[in-house]
Amino acid sequence: MQDAAETARRARFGRLPERVRLEDTVEERAATTPDPAQRAYDADEWLVRYCL
Repeated sequence: MQDAAETARRARFGRLPERVRLEDTVEERAATTPDPAQRAYDADEWLVRYCL
């Protein structure tokens, strides 16, 4: 026969907790505020400057 402590222990630890999805463990935020001047950079500009 089970005593009260064992019954309470089984009620609390008797099963695994619900599974947490990986998507729920990650939070994405911008590290800094977006800079409009940075977006004006042309990534192909170096081709024009150094390859002609």
